[in-house]
Amino acid sequence: MAFQSFSYLALLAGAAAVCPALARRSGTAARWTLLAFCVLFYLGSGARGLFMLAAGLCVTAAALRALRAGRRRAAAWAGAYHIAVLLAFKYTGFLTGGAVSVGWSPLGLSFFTFQQLWLLKESASGAFSPPDPLTANALALHGLFFPTVSSGPILRPDAFFPQTADGHFLRPDWTDRAQGLYALCFGMAKKVLLADPLGAVVNSGYARAGELTAPAAWLVILGYTLQLYFDFSGYCDIAAGSARLLGVRLPVNFDSPYRSLSLGEFWKRWHMTLTAFLRECVYFSLGGGRGGTARTCRNILLVYLISGLWHGAGWTFLVWGALHGLGQVIERLWGPGRDRLPRWARWALTFGFVNLAWVFFRAPDLDTAGTVLRQALLGGWGLPAWLAEDLLPSEAQALRVLGLGGRAGTVLLAAVFTAGLAAALKPGNTLRRAETLRPTAGRCALCCLLLCWAALSFSGVTTFIYANF
Repeated sequence: MAFQSFSYLALLAGAAAVCPALARRSGTAARWTLLAFCVLFYLGSGARGLFMLAAGLCVTAAALRALRAGRRRAAAWAGAYHIAVLLAFKYTGFLTGGAVSVGWSPLGLSFFTFQQLWLLKESASGAFSPPDPLTANALALHGLFFPTVSSGPILRPDAFFPQTADGHFLRPDWTDRAQGLYALCFGMAKKVLLADPLGAVVNSGYARAGELTAPAAWLVILGYTLQLYFDFSGYCDIAAGSARLLGVRLPVNFDSPYRSLSLGEFWKRWHMTLTAFLRECVYFSLGGGRGGTARTCRNILLVYLISGLWHGAGWTFLVWGALHGLGQVIERLWGPGRDRLPRWARWALTFGFVNLAWVFFRAPDLDTAGTVLRQALLGGWGLPAWLAEDLLPSEAQALRVLGLGGRAGTVLLAAVFTAGLAAALKPGNTLRRAETLRPTAGRCALCCLLLCWAALSFSGVTTFIYANF
């Protein structure tokens, strides 16, 4: 079930109405009802995917019981199971050169797997002590919570389980509701009114990469940089807003990443829960910064290669991960010399590098990535009219009615890119603004306008990019 749909809004409204009402009488009934809503959400993507995730939850539950009995190796065996399932579904085709392929994958398997691995690792190390007994309901909600199950954020154990035992769980107050609706509305606007229009430009550019002029190629590169951010941060805002309506607080996953002055800072601001997982469960397990500079650089490269492969089974993702790993190594070796550069120069280096690396992340293959980069350097001048052909068709038609004619596409192109850059570079984020929200008539009207505008555009909305990972 897609977030950007009337069916999701109906399911969310039902959960936000029924579960808190039940919680006032029976917390247990409310929790099982919420789990039923989670199952209903996931069934929109197919029962077999739900079966695979349920099997994974059973494996994790068995390992946690074994850990409580002192059998520490159980966590390693359960972790191996989760990794094997992920490899089988997502990487069989890549590892066999296409000779063997499963053909489908459970929705959100990558996020689910990392979440289960984090729970097992924290429990085995003693960093997190699961409630005793850890109820089947709490474990299932952690793995299947419908705002996060398809694309995160990745919930570390101590960010979720304590909430299920808290008196505020499924008992949102009016502040929670106001903040939740605020995040939900702005998340929808990010996805529908910014990410998808930018995606229309990007898709046109990559479909006709060899015909791009230099200005068009740079617009396509920048367009994907903005599209990916608004697509995924929009998802996280919707997820956090939905959870807040149920009295659950999700971790912040984005913190103005395109304002970063270094790649290290970028990864502390971009997909923050993934960065935390890779740091704590992979980088530290490899030895972290211990053992000298050479070993530290090796560990950094391995972490980003794993990050690339986690995002997708393909050479383009491996190249993207390798580029970010090498970039971090160079920054580390450069050291204080880079820190002495002016702030604008450090920002330009970081933002430019991230833009170019995203080309490999988006391109269907290495040849297309090379074509886009070549056209950005050697392409001709001018802006082809076809670049904006699919950009906000309803709004473009309205502008033509107003007399703009053939200039409608150019006007919308300028408006979408200007609004996207301004929003992406603005300090702070939706969730932090929601924390200090003071409801007013003006803010309420703005949220209603954004939600209605987004809802009117649902029919042309694409799936969230990270749902494919």
